[in-house]
Amino acid sequence: MTNAQTSPDNTIIRWLTYMMFMMFAMTTDAVGVIIPEVMKDFDLSMTAAGMLHYGPMLAIALSGILFGFLADRLGRKKTIILGLALFTLTAYLFLAGSTFAYYLGLMMISGVAIGIFKTAALALIGDISTSTTQHTSTMNGVEAFFGVGAIIGPLIVTYMLTQGVDWKWLYIFAATFCVGLIVMALFVKYPESKQTPENPITLQQTLKMLKDPYALGFSLGAFLYVATESAIYVWMPTLLLDYSGNALFLATYALTIFFVLRAAGRFLGIWMMARFNWAVVMSLFSFAILMCFVGTIIIGTAAAVYLLPLSGLFMSVIYPTLNSKGISCFPKQNHGGAAGVILFFTALGAAFGPLIMGLVSDSYGGNAEYGFMVAGIFAGLLFVGLLINQLKSLTDARLQALEKSEYR
Repeated sequence: MTNAQTSPDNTIIRWLTYMMFMMFAMTTDAVGVIIPEVMKDFDLSMTAAGMLHYGPMLAIALSGILFGFLADRLGRKKTIILGLALFTLTAYLFLAGSTFAYYLGLMMISGVAIGIFKTAALALIGDISTSTTQHTSTMNGVEAFFGVGAIIGPLIVTYMLTQGVDWKWLYIFAATFCVGLIVMALFVKYPESKQTPENPITLQQTLKMLKDPYALGFSLGAFLYVATESAIYVWMPTLLLDYSGNALFLATYALTIFFVLRAAGRFLGIWMMARFNWAVVMSLFSFAILMCFVGTIIIGTAAAVYLLPLSGLFMSVIYPTLNSKGISCFPKQNHGGAAGVILFFTALGAAFGPLIMGLVSDSYGGNAEYGFMVAGIFAGLLFVGLLINQLKSLTDARLQALEKSEYR
């Protein structure tokens, strides 16, 4: 079992993890700004250009499930450096080609790299945490910096485009940033994770986690949450495109407001999850999210312009807490595999949630309101699941047992 006592290296590791998440959010969440440019440059349909979003998400999903065990098998440090090195190489290669197929291929390879270093970084959080409560608090901090990256990335691309600079220079910036992260990772002393020589970590063990009710339950929760969240950043601009009410400023900057509230809420979550019952907070916040979608469906864009950006505040703590508690339901030596399984379902939710919404909207003449009805169903299922977990205390026994065996 890892000795997770406080040390200077642990502080550096924590900040290194924060920076990794911020860096990859800058690239993945800037795709929404890049897609219109690609459509114009290559004369593509929305469906074809949308592959720049769906492709990397599917690559991250497959990478999580296929390579998540590397963090447990090779160790956190080697796996993080491997993933960052692959991402760096892929990002620099954006300067070497200029076709849509080439860009899509690089983005999918970068998705594989993200899956590799993200699962290792998530597993590392357990190594430097002294309790499951601290694990959840740290996870909210990690996702808070992801939220910051989600704001910075689109702003950088938007600014570059206004200055006549090609969007692919974002990836050159990210690659250079990544080189610094690799140098930091090389010289930092990582805590040693527990290994069992007679029972080596394999891909088969990761796949067996799909049968575990705790891994499956938290993974389905992550799928439903991300499918709900992606409705906002993929389709909210379309829903509010023809808005002509009294809140035009809010409609114009609705997505930015959503991202700011989500990031701010995650910083607040660092404090909140260290002091309150996580299951109660999750039930209350998921109900608030559901009400935001219900109000949007019943009232329409007049309410959506206020409610959908506001939902970012309530969404803030949901995913990092689901991720943390799901990973904490397993021994630390299996945290990489557990993180990979949850990441698989996370990326599937990000890919298929918007796709299903788009198909439903198209079947009703391109009316985005029908797509948000689908998102409302996702939000409703998420709330029911979290409420059942709270009322029946489904995860308490397992988390308490692992608290004693892994953290104390």
